[in-house]
Amino acid sequence: QVQLAESGGGLVQPGGSLTLSCAASGNIFSINIMGWYRQAPGKQRELVATMASGGSTDYADAVKGRFTVSRDNAKNALYLQMNSLKPEDTAVYICRHQNFGWGDVSDYWGQGTQVTVSS
Repeated sequence: QVQLAESGGGLVQPGGSLTLSCAASGNIFSINIMGWYRQAPGKQRELVATMASGGSTDYADAVKGRFTVSRDNAKNALYLQMNSLKPEDTAVYICRHQNFGWGDVSDYWGQGTQVTVSS
């Protein structure tokens, strides 16, 4: 079992910056993928950015060039640096952890942290 705890959300003006953190604990496999997803009211949950334990990344087109995902494997932590924020970035941001074992994958989600971009 893996537990995820997000932090860093809040209210920020358009054009501003914010950094999110996700701390994972429990049974962390050496091969895993952690990522950030977001969900706005009335909309489907969507990928923001992911980073595998080996360092490869994936970004949604809407955030490329503005957001940067990073991780500290020693701390089992995932971060999201968000710059040039826009009102359409407003959503609950949710941390995801996928453990890859022999022949299967386990999926875990955090509770989410609210990001509001407004003037």
